[in-house]
Amino acid sequence: MMKPIVLLYIFLYLLFPFHVDAQQQSRETEIRYLSGRGYGATETWEFKISGGRKSGEWGTINVPSVWEQEGYGKYQYGIKFYGKPHPEGIADEIGEYKYEFTVPRDWEKKRVRIVFDGSMTDTEVKINGRSAGEKHQGAFYRFKYDITDLLKYGKENLLEVTVSKESENGSINLAERRADYWNFGGIFRPVFLEALPSRHIDRTAIKAEADGSFSADVFLGNGTSELKVRAVIIDAEEEKKETLEEVVSPGSDRVRLSGTFNDIKQWTAETPNLYHIDFLLYEGNTLLHKVSDRFGFRTIAIKKGEGIYVNGQRVLMKGVNRHSFWPESGRTLNRELNYADVKLIKEMNMNAVRLSHYPPDPEFLDACDELGLYVMDELGGWHGHYDDAVGKKLVREMVTRDLNHPSVIFWSNGNEGGWNTNLDNQFEIWDIQHRPVLHPQQELNGVETMHYRSYGETLEYFRGEEIFMPTEFLHGLYDGGHGAGLNDYWEVMRKHPRSGGGYLWVFADEGIARTDQDGRIDNQGNFGADGIVGPHHKKEGSFYTIKEIWSPVVVTNKEKLPADFDGIFQLENRYDFTNINRCTFEWELARFPEPEDPESGHKTIRKKTVKGPDIAPHTSGEFRIDLPGDWKKADVLYLKALGPQGEELWTWAYTWKIEEPQPAEKTKGTVSLEETKDHYEVTASETRLQIDRKTGKLVQVMQSGKVIDIKNGPRFIAARRGDRTLDGTVDKKAKKGEDRIYKEIAYEEKLQRISAEEKDGEVIVRADYFGPLRKVIWTVKADGTVQLDYEYEYHGVVELVGVSFDYPEEKMKGIKWLGKGPYRVWQNRLRGTALDVWENEYNDPVPGESFIYPEFKGYFNQWQWAVFRTDQGKIRISNANPETYLGVYTPRDGRDALLYTLPQTGIAFFDVIPAVRNKVNATDLVGPSSQPQWIKGAKKHTVYMKFKAN
Repeated sequence: MMKPIVLLYIFLYLLFPFHVDAQQQSRETEIRYLSGRGYGATETWEFKISGGRKSGEWGTINVPSVWEQEGYGKYQYGIKFYGKPHPEGIADEIGEYKYEFTVPRDWEKKRVRIVFDGSMTDTEVKINGRSAGEKHQGAFYRFKYDITDLLKYGKENLLEVTVSKESENGSINLAERRADYWNFGGIFRPVFLEALPSRHIDRTAIKAEADGSFSADVFLGNGTSELKVRAVIIDAEEEKKETLEEVVSPGSDRVRLSGTFNDIKQWTAETPNLYHIDFLLYEGNTLLHKVSDRFGFRTIAIKKGEGIYVNGQRVLMKGVNRHSFWPESGRTLNRELNYADVKLIKEMNMNAVRLSHYPPDPEFLDACDELGLYVMDELGGWHGHYDDAVGKKLVREMVTRDLNHPSVIFWSNGNEGGWNTNLDNQFEIWDIQHRPVLHPQQELNGVETMHYRSYGETLEYFRGEEIFMPTEFLHGLYDGGHGAGLNDYWEVMRKHPRSGGGYLWVFADEGIARTDQDGRIDNQGNFGADGIVGPHHKKEGSFYTIKEIWSPVVVTNKEKLPADFDGIFQLENRYDFTNINRCTFEWELARFPEPEDPESGHKTIRKKTVKGPDIAPHTSGEFRIDLPGDWKKADVLYLKALGPQGEELWTWAYTWKIEEPQPAEKTKGTVSLEETKDHYEVTASETRLQIDRKTGKLVQVMQSGKVIDIKNGPRFIAARRGDRTLDGTVDKKAKKGEDRIYKEIAYEEKLQRISAEEKDGEVIVRADYFGPLRKVIWTVKADGTVQLDYEYEYHGVVELVGVSFDYPEEKMKGIKWLGKGPYRVWQNRLRGTALDVWENEYNDPVPGESFIYPEFKGYFNQWQWAVFRTDQGKIRISNANPETYLGVYTPRDGRDALLYTLPQTGIAFFDVIPAVRNKVNATDLVGPSSQPQWIKGAKKHTVYMKFKAN
């Protein structure tokens, strides 16, 4: 029940809306930007730099920007100078800025402040030749000066800013600039003026709990008597929820408003319900000042030994680390880029982000509030940390700027030893909510956050009493990490009662477009190429692996449906707050094109959208679709889960056993066999095969008189990592402890017998061998189709095994195939691909330096056929066993060959493919799916080939 005075205020507010709104608008803080708002929308200032490119002369520069991207100074990657506060050879340019501006004459009665959202790093400010205040130190923080008495109102004013790339304070350099990321210089975030009434609201601090309780501290610019503060709270539907009011005590500089609201909508990452609040400062009935903000009702709690709770519900962080970065602009972003990052993170079905290793642009937090992400907001620190004096100032600046964002649920005090423990108690001084403070890579407040534990070590950490929530794990590099091994880790994390989830490293490759090298993307070797998305945030293969594994709706049916499938799917609801009845499902029956068809992608036969069933969070249930009676005439059934906002969570593909067609009549045509001293030569329908009589391998293919250079196969190949070959022989050249070099099996291939015959209108060439490769049978049909049956037998542990053919890469143009794609897979990253007909153009990027996705080379699963387009023509291969893998050349590693050095293969068919390691842990440490495979007995396979020359 509302108090009578509250009802009166609401009545008056509704009765005089236009008058009040006009009055309020005239009393709002006036903002005037001196710079632009961000990348792509800048203002030109005068500029001079002390060293590096274009030094010593006045020119112009865009603000905000990092000056390296404007053609000034010197590029520098921080870790080169690790641990040294003031090393020799450091890039230590000083930039001088000038900018002339005017302010309205009527601002003379206001308080005027100049605000910097971020400047790297020591910054001195002058207005009209006079200092605005003490030098600011620390790059990633909002700071401001009161310049009321320095301005000329209605006239030109001169702003002068001096920015030092290196700080005089060694602790700032150790915390911010001796790190594993690019260091830049300059005013990289916006600069603006704010004009406030002489009596004004300086800042606010909001605490809104999940039970509807609300309190807010309102800090006043200068206290006086006869002031009162009113707060008007409005929900997203613009229905007024409540009005609170308190009188300011005489001489006080603050007031606390409090109340309890009923029927509130809670904020979570799944339900980002926001409320608008207007804070109104009155003297009597005269409105002096109005400030507005947003907030959400939510409660964060760490229950020791139990978990992390949001609004009373235990939640696992499905998170990623994120830098503020864009190739063309360094750390200068804009609203579009910030919101795009949050949307991509949400698209991976993530619910959390860690802001490594500094506070972000305010717009990024706005996006997290609106779209729903749990945020760990981090004080600068990377092995080194701030000293007490400057650290206290920067904690205050970070917390007072960000505390009203409901998305922020943790404060992080530095990273990996970059914690000044004397600052731990500083956060609660400024934070009315008293959020938990964490130390990434160390236990604090009941949460152990140790980084990059192996799969086995992760199991050991869960034996402790603390909640285990690694703030960095599965360190990405090129195409390794992230999705590779994630399912193994996540199955342990989601099932363990003391798990808090975790944060992958890292969201995006941090490659800078070098303005001194014609825009070349520079990742500083393998240091910056750690992302799930590329430098321009193009999705890599792991993006979709993560999306599938972290889908909050999971269908547990096997991919191969039984003949009597009744349309019932088994669902798991892994949401924390959302019933599946808020989701929708779209099922689709489709057919796949034939290899000769010009188009890619499936053809829809029937599609229908239905509401999700009533399945509460953290429970399971059934979901039924009404399939038509002829559903088996389709090739595939897709089932897509859509979240409450219509976003795709994941799409599953289901197939079934197709009845074998009746044997067709023998193909018309002729086939002939010629025997020479060295070869069997088989001709059928303008296709001619030459098979070596000494090896049984394909030597040459000619079609319509033209050569198609597929040859030297089938060649048996097997390999595993280590200093021993697969027959147990020690490789004396291998380095001690080497775990990344793949060694091929050492064996002597010896032909036992070979024969050829014409039979029933076909030519059959049969080869038998000693060794692992046992049998190869070539059957050439009258229409030019080649059936290849091969058999090999090996007993042992392998990480790659199968057969391969050679085809020159320089003549390869592209591939079209029916199978899972379009991204390649690894043994420990089989999830995240989709069954369809795909096309990839040939590419051969150097990971971390070229950014072309999907990669052409690699391993592809559940393939049924593939058509290779070449300069010479087309090679079509059909597969009788979709459980094998198609190998398309050897994936290229980075120049450092850190992740894998694989045997060179061409077009290949494998039963076992390698896992991929991450930057920190080799494959033997990344979980069960990453381990070598034990094979024994014979493997028998059949493929079909057909050739067409250009």
